[in-house]
Amino acid sequence: MTVFGSRASQLRTRESLFADNKNCGAAEPGRAGLPERIEEHVSGRIRFGFLGFGHHAERRMMPGFQGSSLCAVSGLWRRDQAKAQENAQQYSIARVFATPADLCQSPEVDAVFIASPDALHLEHALLAFAHGKPVLCEKPVAMNAAEAGQMVAVASTAKLFFAVAQNFRFNRSVQLMRQWVQEGRIGRPLLAHAQFAYAAQFSPRTWIYDPSLACGGPIADVGVHCMDALRYVLDEEIVSISTLAREDESSGKVEAFAALQLAMSKGTYANVTCTTRSPYRTLMEVTGDNGVIVAENGLTVDRPVDIQLRRNGKLIHTEQVSNDTAYSEMLDCFAQALQGEAHFPATGEDAVRNMRAVDAAFRSWRSGKRELV
Repeated sequence: MTVFGSRASQLRTRESLFADNKNCGAAEPGRAGLPERIEEHVSGRIRFGFLGFGHHAERRMMPGFQGSSLCAVSGLWRRDQAKAQENAQQYSIARVFATPADLCQSPEVDAVFIASPDALHLEHALLAFAHGKPVLCEKPVAMNAAEAGQMVAVASTAKLFFAVAQNFRFNRSVQLMRQWVQEGRIGRPLLAHAQFAYAAQFSPRTWIYDPSLACGGPIADVGVHCMDALRYVLDEEIVSISTLAREDESSGKVEAFAALQLAMSKGTYANVTCTTRSPYRTLMEVTGDNGVIVAENGLTVDRPVDIQLRRNGKLIHTEQVSNDTAYSEMLDCFAQALQGEAHFPATGEDAVRNMRAVDAAFRSWRSGKRELV
């Protein structure tokens, strides 16, 4: 289902969603680790339990669930149990679980959404798999590629579905840029740039600069989004990375500013710039040998996005799109993948590739050299 309008336009039947979902792609053979009892629900909705329920869950994921036709939230756990009770009351969530194990073993939870701090992702994913639950995990999916690989291996052995919430792959702006590149509108891609900036000092995520909980600063937090979006738009893998980064007094041991130079597998050179010290901004652009695609606000879901095609300094074409249903579409696609009706475009294997790039970026920062991914 490709929806560009209001959330009301998403209220379509389950059968219609399964029939025409274009974001997800064709289904792969076989089922994706779906417990049979899920199919017995009268509502037909996949019941998610949240492990971790902070700022992102409230600001992004709950509106996404409210717009989803195939998913619902049946329970949550968070480290602060008092806040968990407040969240449950605010969002009419039926159950607050005392421990992650209680949530994962509950028959009222069909799938687990992991939104806890980065350092807990591996533990929580393995716990969910041990109780036979498929997992949709926030990015960065782990603290490093080795952990991500362990998650993929355990899920594969258990025959359980595991995916990463790289939600920008469901942004219409990102999909349209990918389409224009594939159509050859700018010729052969030569250069690309993705930027993500936000002011972390105003973020309620108190753990964002704690290296015992966070994989890193903006490289792992939002730079991974940029790298994944570039991989997706260009249909290229990252081969090597060179990193410039620095901390500041507030960021402590993790970086506050970073500029990454990426060599891509088909010859494109790309840059990722990210910081937690600037007002919110996202930018995506691709320069080819016959034109440029530019999307200011290209990764945002908060306002319409203008995708521009330019050539020789002149504006050739502009298309305005909305990304406001991207989170709902991601959830519905996950549900369809569980039902064996679609392919989810951000797999566990994608998470491993992204974490290899993040690892290389941090190695380059420490070594001062270009590092292979």
